[in-house]
Amino acid sequence: MHSSGGKDPTSVCHVVAIPFPGRGHINPMMNVCKLLASRRPNDILITFVVTQEWLGYIGSDPKPDNIRFASIPNVIPPEREKAADFPRFYEAVMTKMEDPLETLLDQIEPPVTAIVGDVELRWPTAVGNRRNIPVAVLWTMSASFYSMLHHLQIFTRDRPIAVDLLVVDNEAEHIPGISSAHLPDLRTVLHENDQQVLHLALDCISKVPKSNYLLLTTVQELEPGAITSLKAAFPFPVYPIGPAIPYLQLHDHHSLDHLKWLDSHPPESVLYISLGSFLSVSNAQMDEIVSALNTSGIPYMWVARGEASRLNAKCGDKGVVVPWCDQLKVLSHCSVGGFWSHCGWNSILEAVFAGVPILTFPLFLDQVPNRSQIVDVWGNGWNVERSDLEDEVLVSKEEIEKLVRRFMDVGSIEGKKIRERARELKDICGQAIAKGGSSDVNLDAFLRDIAK
Repeated sequence: MHSSGGKDPTSVCHVVAIPFPGRGHINPMMNVCKLLASRRPNDILITFVVTQEWLGYIGSDPKPDNIRFASIPNVIPPEREKAADFPRFYEAVMTKMEDPLETLLDQIEPPVTAIVGDVELRWPTAVGNRRNIPVAVLWTMSASFYSMLHHLQIFTRDRPIAVDLLVVDNEAEHIPGISSAHLPDLRTVLHENDQQVLHLALDCISKVPKSNYLLLTTVQELEPGAITSLKAAFPFPVYPIGPAIPYLQLHDHHSLDHLKWLDSHPPESVLYISLGSFLSVSNAQMDEIVSALNTSGIPYMWVARGEASRLNAKCGDKGVVVPWCDQLKVLSHCSVGGFWSHCGWNSILEAVFAGVPILTFPLFLDQVPNRSQIVDVWGNGWNVERSDLEDEVLVSKEEIEKLVRRFMDVGSIEGKKIRERARELKDICGQAIAKGGSSDVNLDAFLRDIAK
């Protein structure tokens, strides 16, 4: 066991936060913790529990004095490729983290007031219930996707344990609470994702009713229907406190090279591309994209972790490929006029917050319904048309070039329309986090609840 930094006031609200050990979960959990910490700098202490591997990645990141790290052993050796065997990793997270967390809870001071645990860990609620500590579970995807899984879980609950979710697919139109508009997305989720992962995800969802709170990283006004139905489904408070993105650090002034590159471009001229840190597109598809961008004449910045140097060699003078960037700062930069995204929920929230329209290119799971939300519900983006996600049919260079030119034409009628809509959604986000806004009020209410 290891804990580091911070201070230990005596009469303090002590929150233990436990994210799922993945970038798309750790980031929003840390952002929620920073929001909570900033509201009660003197009377809240947060112990942020990660695996040793993740402590190595984020242990030196800047954070407030009232957030400290503690670590537990890795669930599988860090060198194993998690994306290649995600079902095994997912199962290990659910079975191997609980005991070390219990040991840590026995050791840390001051006594724990509340636990905030990721829904997808499955076990935090049981740990809290055994110790009589209230538990808030944090959902790091959209409220709409939670609602879809919630109804799917209820529908499959009374069936044999080994129920094949593709059998459920045939009866999908009979699932109460899932609208006909969401059926195509549900069918895609059932067909094109690992069955074991989906079963485990539904098992996690089944544990939520035993919690004391459900925290959502979304904004009330962005998903009003789904949030209202979730509030009706649970006997405890459901608090949308988003967007759980690092907007508090947006005005930290350290100049980064990629921001200087953006400074040299006119307003709304650059296309920013990020296709996810966990699963990504094939090399062949990346090559089609980079070739199309070079021919399009549109300036672009692409974040591609493992592929940055390979792709950079293929870039023309219009593009730059980087292994990492401060995404919210990039999206908030005036020269960025569009975002080509894999539709991960955190990325979507950042784009909405920054008022940037989205070109949608989902790869798996919740990214498919997220695309529908952007294109069909919010109207702040377009779809990159392609056949099945599983299918390695490439979107051709010619199609991409044509689409990117249209998408980045800020003067066209359709270009103006999505940008206007993107700005309206930006205003909705801004109002939610302003004094008296929905997320502001919900954060305060949650803090009052756990400090009682």
